[in-house]
Amino acid sequence: MNLHLLRIFFMVADHRSFSRAAEVLHVSQPAVSKAVRELERQLDLTLIERGSGGARGTKGVRLTDSGSALYEHARGIFALERAALEDIRARIGNQRGRLVVGASTTVAGYWLPPYVAALSTGLPSIDVRVVVGNTQSIAQTLIDCELDVALVEGVVDDPRIVATHWRDDQMRLVAHPASPVARRRKLGTDELNRQPWLMREPGSGTRLVTEDIMQTAGIEPDRRVELGSNEGIARAVAAGLGVAILPECVVRDLAQLGRLKYLRHPVSGQMRPLYLLQLRERPPSPLVRAFTAILAERHG
Repeated sequence: MNLHLLRIFFMVADHRSFSRAAEVLHVSQPAVSKAVRELERQLDLTLIERGSGGARGTKGVRLTDSGSALYEHARGIFALERAALEDIRARIGNQRGRLVVGASTTVAGYWLPPYVAALSTGLPSIDVRVVVGNTQSIAQTLIDCELDVALVEGVVDDPRIVATHWRDDQMRLVAHPASPVARRRKLGTDELNRQPWLMREPGSGTRLVTEDIMQTAGIEPDRRVELGSNEGIARAVAAGLGVAILPECVVRDLAQLGRLKYLRHPVSGQMRPLYLLQLRERPPSPLVRAFTAILAERHG
């Protein structure tokens, strides 16, 4: 496959525009169109839909199924190319090393800081950047080679990623102390179903583990309320809005202050795994190896 033609196709697909791709590549638009057609000829595949608005329709370039598949492959190829260049540049001259760590929200706020501090203490000349998002977004950013390594709360099922168990995180079922469910010695599933359940957004590791726990316990609440952070959910529970399953590291301080209470139910106290993610086709840099060694040593 001609990588020059592939790069031009990738830019067209990425910008959803022939003209914008031409501007970025500093070539003429006819040259871009010719390159895409030549790639289609070489592959014997139609990559871009034409007709009914055409490739230059008001909604921009539309890819065929084959075009979408090739775009995903091209994105991985050129992301790896970018990562290789950055790694080589960091190893030559007088440039300082740089590590970009992705972390899901709870990991970033509660588990990650001491490990980053240990790395910075041992290697004071390096720069560390932490990118925070939910598990799904962090996994995609890793695939795009914008991260060197990642730590997340949810399971990631993608053949491009190697997920290694790092440690466990205890989950707690919590409610406001004055809530009727907080005063029950034996709490039934039917009563839990009648409570408003506070949940994270889809793509969150906490959301995924909560839904798994609820399904196993047969909990099917009549009402759900969705919030975008564990801290927001914890404070909403403390305000009496409903019940939630949250990591103990998030709710511990509020429980000690008496602003929420751990409920007596088998779903409370269950453990969820946290994962170290690395890109399968990307060899770890010396900084990544140093960081993963700290993760193993300090946890062990």
